Amino acid sequence: MNSFKKHRGLRRYYKNLVLKNEDWNALNFTDSNNVWFDLWHTHFDSYGYGNDSFKRRKPHLDQLFRHFNLLSDQAKFLKVDYQIWITILDKDSASDALFLHTPNPDQNNFPWEISGISETSTLTNQQLIEYINNLVGYEKRYGKADEAFCVLYKKGIGITVA
Repeated sequence: MNSFKKHRGLRRYYKNLVLKNEDWNALNFTDSNNVWFDLWHTHFDSYGYGNDSFKRRKPHLDQLFRHFNLLSDQAKFLKVDYQIWITILDKDSASDALFLHTPNPDQNNFPWEISGISETSTLTNQQLIEYINNLVGYEKRYGKADEAFCVLYKKGIGITVA
């Protein structure tokens, strides 16, 4: 008996992934009295397809970085300080995420600081390293927790995390 599950409709899935634009209207960017984000984040590869191969991971990363720019444009309307960054894990594509964070009533955790990160790469996935090295305009910081990771942000957009 074959233990591999055949994924049907992946061609359509990836075609729709390229066309999909996140609707940020559900997020509050304008009500200055009630606007806050406590480490709000979203993932782009919920099913972990990118864990199988980099060919499957790359479209999710492309989408993640495209939405970084879209969310950055919206975040500029915030009347409070904010942070926006991307976290990419070495092997776990489903955990790659785009974050937005502001001062908030839940915790006194703003600005968010990630400790133990450096400019020296900790990643082992060679194709991911090449992808990240080819990105222009992003500050890159690396660390290791349960797994090696990379944090990316742009200077001049919100408060930096490093």
